[in-house]
Amino acid sequence: MNRNFWICAAAIAIVPAAARADEQAIRNALRTRIPDAQVISIQKLPYAGLYEIAVRRGEDMTIYYSDAAGKIMIVGNLIDMRTDRNLTEERLRKLSAIDWNQLPFHWAVTTRRGDGRRQIAIFSDPNCPFCQKFERELAAVDNITVHIFMWAVVKPESVRQIKSVWCSKDRVKAWDELMLKRIEPTASTDCENPIEELVALGRRLGATSTPTWFLPNGEKYVGAQPMSVVVPLLDATARRR
Repeated sequence: MNRNFWICAAAIAIVPAAARADEQAIRNALRTRIPDAQVISIQKLPYAGLYEIAVRRGEDMTIYYSDAAGKIMIVGNLIDMRTDRNLTEERLRKLSAIDWNQLPFHWAVTTRRGDGRRQIAIFSDPNCPFCQKFERELAAVDNITVHIFMWAVVKPESVRQIKSVWCSKDRVKAWDELMLKRIEPTASTDCENPIEELVALGRRLGATSTPTWFLPNGEKYVGAQPMSVVVPLLDATARRR
């Protein structure tokens, strides 16, 4: 009985040791090729003998794929051909997920429709046509809470417009009129505002273009994706909360 136990234990122990050796080989190869890369994680994938390496360089997160010896490096997306899922994008979203509860919602222009159970936070610029399209389509979705973080990054005039919205008595109305009807806000721009802090926040959270949006699970998405994609994501995260 003891002999069987030790055989099993030895077999189990060999696997982590081999994995550690492979991981060290990959780290050594990366250190030589990309010395400024910060390795976040290395894990063996269940197919093709590949290893996934998550790397941060500055503000950017990248995923590479490698053989066990670190001699071959693959850059690109892994696609599940059965489901057409982009496995690389999904993994990157999980690795770069933010803490939703740490978002400064007191800096957001927030709209609640219906029961508000579905939530989304959007970094949006008033001079971004894709933001306008996205918010126009999102306006038809019920039972949702939309948090807009006004992000002045597209044109210099965005700063004035956003300050005026922030200084308005009814920020929701002023923002909606600007984004959905292109009616310029008329409030003064000399009130205290978080515009600079919001620009810094977006960059810190990895936003590089508009619209960039987050769901309550912390995952980040980019672009004016169709509601046929957005609504199921909203439903899924609402069920988990």
